[in-house]
Amino acid sequence: MPSPSIVLISEEHTDQMLAGFARYQAEYDVRVARSCQEALQTTHDIVAEGGTVALFASESVLPDAEVLQCFHKLREKVPTARRLVAAHWDRFLTDGPALRAGMAKGKYDAYLLMPRGVRDEEFHNAITDLLSDWGSTVPDPEVVSVKIISPTRDALTLGIRDFLDRMGMASTVYPPDSDGGRHVLERWEGEPAYPLVYPLNRPVVHATSVRDVAIALYGAPTALDLDHVVDVAVVGGGPAGLAAAVYSASEGLSTVILEAEAVGGQAGTSSMIRNYLGFPRGISGMRLALRARNQALRFGTRFFTGQVVDAVRPGRDGEPHVVCTDTGEVRARSVVIASGVAYRKLRVEPLEELVGIGVYYGAAMTAAREMEGQDVYVVGGGNSAGQAAVHLARFARSVTILVRRPDLAETMSQYLIGEIEYNSRISVRTCTTVVDGGGDGRLEWLGLEDVRTGERERVPAYGLFLLLGAEPRCEWLPPEVARDDRGFVLTGRDVPKERWIDGLPPESLATTVPGIFAAGDIRAGSMKRVASASGEGASVVPLVHAWLAPAPDATTV
Repeated sequence: MPSPSIVLISEEHTDQMLAGFARYQAEYDVRVARSCQEALQTTHDIVAEGGTVALFASESVLPDAEVLQCFHKLREKVPTARRLVAAHWDRFLTDGPALRAGMAKGKYDAYLLMPRGVRDEEFHNAITDLLSDWGSTVPDPEVVSVKIISPTRDALTLGIRDFLDRMGMASTVYPPDSDGGRHVLERWEGEPAYPLVYPLNRPVVHATSVRDVAIALYGAPTALDLDHVVDVAVVGGGPAGLAAAVYSASEGLSTVILEAEAVGGQAGTSSMIRNYLGFPRGISGMRLALRARNQALRFGTRFFTGQVVDAVRPGRDGEPHVVCTDTGEVRARSVVIASGVAYRKLRVEPLEELVGIGVYYGAAMTAAREMEGQDVYVVGGGNSAGQAAVHLARFARSVTILVRRPDLAETMSQYLIGEIEYNSRISVRTCTTVVDGGGDGRLEWLGLEDVRTGERERVPAYGLFLLLGAEPRCEWLPPEVARDDRGFVLTGRDVPKERWIDGLPPESLATTVPGIFAAGDIRAGSMKRVASASGEGASVVPLVHAWLAPAPDATTV
């Protein structure tokens, strides 16, 4: 397969553009076009040769078209490519105001100053970020950490690959009769059973579940080896839990995280978060989660993945709380509940039977690659649904967002609404719900209903992505921890007055059990945003400190 291409579009400053991208020529096919029309022809030639374009980089002014119009035409040809404007220093300040507004609508990904010399690492940091983001979403990554051998793309195979993607481990599925498949089968003794998973430098395993793959990568879950009391036990490894771990461990508190699935929670499945502070070009949920995990590890946090917490026994009379899993217990002086939420079920029985084979709960970034050239539907009006639709539009022929409300304005951020309106592959169908669906072995059609008139319509569909809102699912919490009528954990002044102590409410993120706190989406009244969850995870640490501080000596003056 040809090397992925980088197409530079420049008439006046071709030499400077080539010099700026010189270091990429060893691994990318760097080509130059002097106009939009020439860039379109170059792209056509690359695709005809069996290649693809990873990145389009254009000057801010072109001789035959506005740069954003050119990008629009190029996206029609290669929707997965990243797009950036590298403005010459003579035009950077004057062209910026008019062009930057286009980034908010997803017309392109970055506005940069063309390098003025060698080793402009700020420029190259942006370029490598964009290329890395592109590489993590292509169907067949260049660098593969895990090989999956399967004759079919069934729900289990897709689930394994989705788990690996969320853990930042690139994988590819190989048919048994391919070169990659034969390479792995040579390392398997006996009759093959699929899917086979070959992690780098580890034995080949027959996976019957995603948990089998997690064990192959990280070791079998054994009894937790904590024979001492820790300061903080964090239940959940999403943004709130990771932030709590980073700040508590950095301040010297012994901290453990217990995570049932992949680190990052629902946020880890987001293809691109553009409104998170400090990442002007956006960041994928997976990358954000893995960076936070590494940060927490640096300060000494211990992670126990694949650990489903099934109970918490509150401590009494100064005894530690006990967090229980099926493989052991953690005794902790304080507990932070940051287990997040799960997407609500659609509860349309024919479609529930197709989960994993055309029907997916959540963004399912891995499944997006399987949607190339297909018609897909996204149900939900929140930011997660908008991010999923934008990502799916890189691959699918059409993406239709279905919402029960008359518009998206009440539930979705304006920057995403603008991006959706601009994208010709995405349409929004309001006042509509899914009532039926089916197919022979996988999803093939959906039944849609207009909630105003009751009129029903049958439409062809290859993929259905359900992002329906939040359910807490924290039945494992003890009755001493108060919850609202939907099951979300009550904290602070939301706690009923009859459960206040000495007439005072708990602290803002404290529950009805002293020493047990809640942060993020699991908490009643939270904003259900990545940034707010991270903020709550950080804000809970001073409360933990105050709880752990020794009581003042009454005899001390």
